[in-house]
Amino acid sequence: MDDQTEIELQAAAFRRLQKHLMQDRNDVQNIDMMNLTGFCRNCLSRWYQEAAAERGIEMSKDEAREHYYGMSMDEWKSRHQTEATDDQQTAFKKAFAENVGKG
Repeated sequence: MDDQTEIELQAAAFRRLQKHLMQDRNDVQNIDMMNLTGFCRNCLSRWYQEAAAERGIEMSKDEAREHYYGMSMDEWKSRHQTEATDDQQTAFKKAFAENVGKG
């Protein structure tokens, strides 16, 4: 496979993941994603921001999030985010403590 085709396939897979998380499964909370996978939508927007920076494109955290979410964080939160339960917060603290320094 040539490099350009590989880049196009990777981009298509990223777009599909983004659609899945933003439209198909917007019911899944970021804290649950973090607890299960170690990353969430905010991580993906940060990785997008970092990729832009590597190419000399300045982008704030809020701009990257708005690009990834397709709306402002405030709008996303009001539409989809719920308050984290005590169990979710406890699991997050445990997962964070176990993964500090791993990546």
